[in-house]
Formats: sequence, structure tokens, C-alpha cells
Amino acid sequence: MQTFSKTITVIKNDLDQLNHVNNVRYVQWVQDIAEEHWLQNATTEILETYFWVLVSHTIEYKSQAVLGDNIKVTTYVSKSEGVVSVRHVEFFNISTNKLLVNSTTKWCFMNKETKRPTRITNAVTELFV
Repeated sequence: MQTFSKTITVIKNDLDQLNHVNNVRYVQWVQDIAEEHWLQNATTEILETYFWVLVSHTIEYKSQAVLGDNIKVTTYVSKSEGVVSVRHVEFFNISTNKLLVNSTTKWCFMNKETKRPTRITNAVTELFV
């Protein structure tokens, strides 16, 4: 399984009225890292032919992050079968190595021309193994 990671530093705009990272911000970060991982791995031909749509999203909040915290965000694809792929995203506080949030999303693979679900190709599956 191939992982993709990045580091985020919590800024003031990430905070809610309780001064910890807003739940909506985590959802945006899940979307952002999934897209970055896809764009980093997919070829131009794949990008011109296919896209993903979100089917379901589960997120568990384990601990809070506050202003200035450095968060390591890691994502990986655990399963790709038929037209559906399952992606995981984990958020860890770098200084404590504490799990803050984990997320599982189900994505449907779509053909750009037909705008319909299509089987995930071996070429795409191999990008994330």
C-alpha cells in the first residue's frame, strides 16, 4: 500500500469558537489530500479520461488540535474493486504522535465522457498499491 503524507500547521482561520480546529476544516483537508495524492500519481491520460465522486464519508474525532500545532496527514487507498475505491486519511499531532482524526471515504470512479461509473482500471489500481 502506497501512502502519501504532508504536514499542516494550524492557523487562526482553521479554528472554531472553542479555539481548536473546526470539524469542517478536517473534512476539507481530507478532500485536499485525496486530490493531491490523485494528481501526484495519475498520468495526464488518466486525468483526461476519469474523475472521482464521493459516495460516503466517515470521520472520527479523537483529540483536538490548536493554533500552531503541526499535523501530519497521511492517506492511502485500502481497496479498489469494481467502480469503488476506499481511502483512509489519518491526522497525527507531530509533537505528541497522538491520533487526532481518522477518516474513511468511499469514492466512485467515473468516466469523463459518459459521466457514468466505470470499472477501475489496473493502471489506476497500480498507482496506489
